[in-house]
Amino acid sequence: MADPVPNRTVNQRPRRPFNLKLLYHYLITNAFSLVLIPLLAVAYMRMSTLTADDLRAIWDQLQYNVVSVIISSTLIIVLSTVYIMRRPRPVYLLDFSCYKPDDARKVTREIFMERSELAGTFSKENLDFQRKILERSGLGQDTYFPEAVLNVPPNPCMAEARKEAEMVMFGAIDELLAKTGVKPKDIGILVVNCSLFNPTPSLSSMVVNHYKLRGNISSFNLGGMGCSAGLISIDLAKQLLQVQRNTYALVVSMENITLNWYWGNNRSMLLSNCLFRMGGAAILLTNRRSERRRAKYQLVHTVRTHKGPDDRAYRCVFQEEDETSRTGVALSKDLMAIAGEALKTNITTLGPLVLPMSEQLMFLLTLAAKRVLGMKIKPYLPDFKMAFEHFCIHAGGRAVLDELEKNLELSDWHMEPSRMTLYRWGNTSSSSLWYELAYSEAKGRIRKGDRTWQIAFGSGFKCNSAVWRALRSVNPAKEKNPWKDEIDNFPVHVPKVEAIATKN
Repeated sequence: MADPVPNRTVNQRPRRPFNLKLLYHYLITNAFSLVLIPLLAVAYMRMSTLTADDLRAIWDQLQYNVVSVIISSTLIIVLSTVYIMRRPRPVYLLDFSCYKPDDARKVTREIFMERSELAGTFSKENLDFQRKILERSGLGQDTYFPEAVLNVPPNPCMAEARKEAEMVMFGAIDELLAKTGVKPKDIGILVVNCSLFNPTPSLSSMVVNHYKLRGNISSFNLGGMGCSAGLISIDLAKQLLQVQRNTYALVVSMENITLNWYWGNNRSMLLSNCLFRMGGAAILLTNRRSERRRAKYQLVHTVRTHKGPDDRAYRCVFQEEDETSRTGVALSKDLMAIAGEALKTNITTLGPLVLPMSEQLMFLLTLAAKRVLGMKIKPYLPDFKMAFEHFCIHAGGRAVLDELEKNLELSDWHMEPSRMTLYRWGNTSSSSLWYELAYSEAKGRIRKGDRTWQIAFGSGFKCNSAVWRALRSVNPAKEKNPWKDEIDNFPVHVPKVEAIATKN
């Protein structure tokens, strides 16, 4: 393991220095209160001077206008009823769990290179290429591979792929059901997402069969939707919970490595070998108001962005056969640029929903100055740290995290959950966001009222966001968490280049 970072500031949130911008933010945010309080004070002083005769005169006026009073009261009652009936049902996250494989599945960087050499399918140049990528990937020595890939010789087959899927899904679900005490028969909605492994019967049917879920369950199996499919599953579950009353929704996010390890020499396809690792998560949502008291989070917003109409974006993450008919997922050189465009579109929609009025006003003023007044100024980038306490950015790779840290102007503290997840678990695809949230919980950072932004990118090309508000402070001592036994070792310093030991 890399050298631990001194632990004295691990759980301390970065403090904002007091400056004019912060003063402006407080004034605009509290402008309503600053105006309302003096008005209430004046009204109170006026009402305190009313006499009994004044009150009697007001009552007489109401009696003379009884029809108007009845109509007004009825209108208020009708409008209130319509609002209550039509407002979205709240969606609560009861709990979640992340799968932690056995130590026998651990793959160090040295083991990765050894198994790649023993496979006998990679050229010397591409073995060196993989070594170079791995040394700069930000992955540590404790990530996991399925047994079929670690075996010598490897034996990827349908049976081993099913074995991996069952191990990950059932491991996460078993822990989740034990944590929540919810019975499988009470689950009314099931959504499973796995991009590259879609057997028949489906993975969702596998879960229904194993846990003997009820026969009228609404089950869905999402495939081919990439690393952002976890948030698509959350959004789908949210929509279903608006129409199905008083039920639970189980969401399972995972990826399967066994049948999707690339054995060829196309470098754009070899990147995924170096980054993707074994993992999965299970999340339990509900719309039962009685569960609010023990739920961890409430889902506030989901925003989905799809760049599929653009051919360049559509093909930037593409599964196909190489020149030797070996199947792999090719990553385009345009990936980072396309991800940036998708992020811009996504936050354009998300911003007005979450940013304080002070940030929205600054954005509008700079936009007006540029377009109306013709001033040559840069567009104002809203400060999302004003809207969120925690950021869970998909741990797709070091380059992705570096780019978002720069664009969103985040601190090392904000990026820590994502970087440590990449280091400890690798890219576990759609489940990585939950390992990151689990990291923040294990560090004792989640407090009641905190807002968390989960953001992920996926093939297609998609950028999806989910916003959660903590309903209670999370006590790490009482949590079953994949980080629990080792959280004191984090954060660690991750070098830009970490050399892989070679055999003499």
